[in-house]
Amino acid sequence: MSNSERFYTPELKKWEETIISADEKINTLEYEIFSSINQEIANYAEDLQHTSITISKIDIFSTFAEIAVNKGYTRPLISNNFSITIKDGRHPVVEHNVLDDFVPNDTEIDCFKNQFSLITGPNMAGKSTYMRQVALIVIMAQVGSFVPASYASIGIVDRVFTRVGAFDDLASGQSTFMVEMVELANILNNASERSLILLDEIGRGTSTYDGYSIAKAVVEYIHNKNKVGVRSLFATHYHQLTDLENNLERVKNYHIAVKEDGEKLVFLRKIVPGSTDKSYGIQVARLAGVPRKVTQRAKEILYNIEKEDYLVEKKKSNFKRLAKNEHKQLIFAVEQENNEKNDIHSTIFKELSEININELTPLDALNKLNNIQKKIKDQSE
Repeated sequence: MSNSERFYTPELKKWEETIISADEKINTLEYEIFSSINQEIANYAEDLQHTSITISKIDIFSTFAEIAVNKGYTRPLISNNFSITIKDGRHPVVEHNVLDDFVPNDTEIDCFKNQFSLITGPNMAGKSTYMRQVALIVIMAQVGSFVPASYASIGIVDRVFTRVGAFDDLASGQSTFMVEMVELANILNNASERSLILLDEIGRGTSTYDGYSIAKAVVEYIHNKNKVGVRSLFATHYHQLTDLENNLERVKNYHIAVKEDGEKLVFLRKIVPGSTDKSYGIQVARLAGVPRKVTQRAKEILYNIEKEDYLVEKKKSNFKRLAKNEHKQLIFAVEQENNEKNDIHSTIFKELSEININELTPLDALNKLNNIQKKIKDQSE
């Protein structure tokens, strides 16, 4: 305080110095104690490290055991083959959070007959959840945990490659589609016959035709990459891809079952063999709370588009049928002409075979040749 006098006693001055220096003394004392403890512990460092590792193992395995008992997990079979067989598989996180009973699903993939599972179905039906649960069950089995299934036989997997979700990388100047393609390139360049690939909606970040072309090329590439194919799960809304089951022997179609109740859509969450040709996007938009005017207008637009596509396909079908009939008529005309030619050829061949060269004079030979030539000319005309 300015313009004031301060008074203190020697005892107060002493306490002031003690308090001011206390922090420094505390820090010094703490460091000395800490160094002493460190030195003491260093003598037992190796024993403590072994103890720490043992406690960690006890911790993780006791946790595995507790979850396995509480959640009804089963002991997986680990084999050196290429098949992954799961019965009543469940997603360990989703089943814990959902209020309703989780719907389990089976999985059967290998590198031979069932290498590539092509999964279709509406949004929110559970395609991504299903693929993730397969990957999680494989990983849990290989780290030594029981798995959420009634039965699981896992052929060893060296790496799990995933292309799931959509996000961009603004810091690096990469769009959502570019990020998707970079990740896809990494998968295609590094996956081995022991890998597991999960692909969700490849090609959705660009135009429809570009996206479909990329998706189809990816399926073909993975299917044909090695003599032993890479085990793969591929979720898509490109329903044209389901035709690949007829052309690629190891591609199998699956879809998530749904039930339509009027305008209401019921997700059954069950994966079943076969494909579907509907994505139910408008119904899902309605469930999400999109204004009814928007969904109703979308329904009208979809109807018009499907009607136009139907008319185009009908014209193509009529054109193909007409072309096929004309082709048949052309073939019939050609066959008829060939039959006529075959008749004259047979006649000429018969005449030539009946000629006795030893009794034939030069003049008779010229006459015979002239008659045969006339028949050929008449046939040509």
